[in-house]
Amino acid sequence: MSRIGKKPIDLPKGVQATLKGNTISIKGPKGDLSRQLPPNVEVKLEEQTINVLPAGSAKRARAFQGLTRALLNNMVVGVSDGFKKDMSLVGVGYRVALSGNKLVFNLGYSHPIEFPLPKGIEAEVGEKGAVFSIKGSDRELVGQTCATIRGFRPPEPYKGKGIRYANENVRQKAGKAGAK
Repeated sequence: MSRIGKKPIDLPKGVQATLKGNTISIKGPKGDLSRQLPPNVEVKLEEQTINVLPAGSAKRARAFQGLTRALLNNMVVGVSDGFKKDMSLVGVGYRVALSGNKLVFNLGYSHPIEFPLPKGIEAEVGEKGAVFSIKGSDRELVGQTCATIRGFRPPEPYKGKGIRYANENVRQKAGKAGAK
């Protein structure tokens, strides 16, 4: 049985959950999120808790119990506290600037890359333009946005130049030994 799926989700102050059919909506100070529930799971709303139960005793239902509980917990944390990922640019001349609702990257290409931020995502750029952070209430959207941005210039293994997460370790290769 899923240990994570059995844990109830406590709703902090200011967060409300509503269930209509198989769609759950969670509203809080940082926004509101909704999600379709899988058919193998039952969700019970009580005063300030959400309980996720498997609909039946099938192995698939128990697997979806833990998944659904984790996704709902991420929604509750997102609308109450929000999620933030820090990223950094490593490379000579690499920088980022915030222009309205777009991030403009100079990554050594012949042209700047303009990236419009998705709805519900905010960005902060450091003063020198080498570090920035992506914030939002939807954990999946924050992660996907960061992955898309990282794809513009992934860190290369020889010098480590590129866009990376702030806590990411890039393995460096030795390169050529040189002619002797």
